[in-house]
Amino acid sequence: MSAAGDRLIQTAACLIIGDEVLGGKTNSAYLAKWCFSLGIGLKRIEVIEDDESEIMEAVKRMSNRYDFVVTSGGIGPTHDDITYQSIAKAFGLPLKLHQEAYDKMKKLSKPHPKQPNFDWDVDSPALRARLRMVYLPTDESRPLSEQFIFPQEDMWVPVSVVNRNVHILPGVPLLFQKLLDGLKPHILPRLVDPEGKGTHRIMISTPLPESAVAEFLTELAAKVEPHGVKVGSYPRWGRKRNTVTLVGRDKEYLESLVAEVEAAVQGKRVSKEDELDEPADKKL
Repeated sequence: MSAAGDRLIQTAACLIIGDEVLGGKTNSAYLAKWCFSLGIGLKRIEVIEDDESEIMEAVKRMSNRYDFVVTSGGIGPTHDDITYQSIAKAFGLPLKLHQEAYDKMKKLSKPHPKQPNFDWDVDSPALRARLRMVYLPTDESRPLSEQFIFPQEDMWVPVSVVNRNVHILPGVPLLFQKLLDGLKPHILPRLVDPEGKGTHRIMISTPLPESAVAEFLTELAAKVEPHGVKVGSYPRWGRKRNTVTLVGRDKEYLESLVAEVEAAVQGKRVSKEDELDEPADKKL
């Protein structure tokens, strides 16, 4: 096993798993905001189908390249929920019943009206389906407390941590968000900035086209790079104003740049990209 979990968390990657999400919403946007708020650089997002070989390849590659990996989806009770087994196979681990998760499941799960006769003590297809969700990849050489985290007391679903840096979360947005938020106290001690002050973004709205500000932004980017600041330029198609961004961890230094940038691009600092749009610009 690698020692990925022993190093500081600076980079992250997200693997969205599930056929049903290929044409719909994913949890990556929420994760992106979460990482940004903590100063973690989200470097990669991938969406793949429920395919064992694809999951294995992607999760091993991400675990090797990034400090903090999150997977979303594929841990339910049906036949196509293969995330646990695929990740276990990727790292040569067995799937074992996690007794604490099973006990919490029995305690916290509410009876389903369509299964009035369900019995936890009697073998049935319904019971076996539920058990699929608590047979988890287990490294018998490591303490269980490092491999299974219960971020929320009112949820039986654990975050399974494989190879020290792969965190397996459900695809249901509400569950994903609650568990991710609950992980924060476990992540903070391993951040470059342990106080979790995160990254800051300043937006400046300009009426000038990108071609008119390109030279200034190129010079600015070179000047601020040693301070860990990134300069961005974003055209807003169909609008009269574009956006220049300053992103970095040193808030005081970012603030010191605002007046210079506003003057150079004939712009104004905004809190939202459309803040200075004229009414006629807005779609009805």
